[in-house]
Amino acid sequence: GDVLRPGIVYTAVPGQHLLVEPDGTLSFSNSEKVNFTRPSADVLFRSLAAHYKTRAIAVVLTGTGTDGALGVRAIKKYGGTVIVQDPAACAYRHMPEAAIATQKADAVLSVAEIVDELVNQLMLDQFG
Repeated sequence: GDVLRPGIVYTAVPGQHLLVEPDGTLSFSNSEKVNFTRPSADVLFRSLAAHYKTRAIAVVLTGTGTDGALGVRAIKKYGGTVIVQDPAACAYRHMPEAAIATQKADAVLSVAEIVDELVNQLMLDQFG
């Protein structure tokens, strides 16, 4: 699989989970659905947390169901950052609300604010 690189956006393949492997490469899995869905944000976030620990950043955007809430807990367990889209601005509020309900969100922001926060986080990581 590909190794995560700066400046590249990676997306899951429909019908397959996206994971970060222990060596930092990306892989896809046809394993069973999680939260009635595949790909699952929980699967991605948990694998991301285990590999990147304090450097992991999870962003929960609009979506249905509670997918992502367990992964958010994993991100925080390893000291990572959790950013959630403000449910008031979401087409589907369920995923952001579930993430907020964990009380693990570092920030609840509009999409524009999320972009600014990600840039700030990445600049801090790169330049201290």
